[in-house]
Amino acid sequence: MNIDELKDTWNEDIVDETPEISIEQKNKINLPLEKVRKNMRAEFWWVIAIFVFAFMVCSLCKPFKLQLYITVLVASMLIVTIFFFSKFFKLYNDISNTELKTYESLKDLVNQLNLNKQYYLSYYISFAPFIVCEMLIVLEFIPWPKPLGEVKIALILIGSVIGGLFLLFVCGRFWFYRYYGRYIKHIETLLEELKG
Repeated sequence: MNIDELKDTWNEDIVDETPEISIEQKNKINLPLEKVRKNMRAEFWWVIAIFVFAFMVCSLCKPFKLQLYITVLVASMLIVTIFFFSKFFKLYNDISNTELKTYESLKDLVNQLNLNKQYYLSYYISFAPFIVCEMLIVLEFIPWPKPLGEVKIALILIGSVIGGLFLLFVCGRFWFYRYYGRYIKHIETLLEELKG
């Protein structure tokens, strides 16, 4: 076997075997992607409305010390939200500008969606310290008919934190599945069909 035959054999083995995505498959993928984009836009505007409302409520709080604490708490929540929404916005842009021509590009998209699932759940869990602070503010500033004992304060605080974390986790998972997860599952199913 001479060198030319070896080169020809080598070049035949290097052929790119990445399957192409047909127009029909692209249409099947674009429908769930459009739903994800639509839900991301809606969620963005809802979050803006919630923060506007929260700052309006802060402006009505009295005394000044309570107003200051709540405003700082809501502003901190806004900073955390801005951080996570910058990640979501990057995904939104990637989904909008994606060129799904090959199996590998679709696989990358699914990986991005799953990574953002982790960001999304982390976003909800990151509100745990805010629950603690909120409960401390409530315990400090709400006038109680009788002064609360130390054990009762500890039980209220610990119970609220555990209940709040559980509620955040369950709501976060439900919300993600309802608005994003089922569409991601649909795209993953299409990915499996392409693979097979």
